[in-house]
Amino acid sequence: MPELDDKQPSGRDGALTAGCLLLLVLVVDAAAALLVVIALAVRGLGRMDAGTGQTATGVPPMDWAPVLGFGTLALAAGTTAVVLLRFAHRTLGAVQLTLCAFLTFHTLEIWL
Repeated sequence: MPELDDKQPSGRDGALTAGCLLLLVLVVDAAAALLVVIALAVRGLGRMDAGTGQTATGVPPMDWAPVLGFGTLALAAGTTAVVLLRFAHRTLGAVQLTLCAFLTFHTLEIWL
């Protein structure tokens, strides 16, 4: 029966894997954040054009775009955190879980 030490990556290989995973996580999170920022900016521009010539007759309806945008970012951060924790990168996973918790609280603050 082969020893488990044969399958353990060396320190250099582990650092290379962690660096590649960190880069992948940063790219995925940056892409998700960019999509949310673009969606919120387009939504804001649409509201600026629609408001001309109208009078305020009551309370405006709830704007769900920020809630859905930050909720999507929280979901992306949580998913990458679970993947990182599953592949035994506890530090990177803990950072992603912290980011997920921050985004979740921010989403709930906007919603409520």
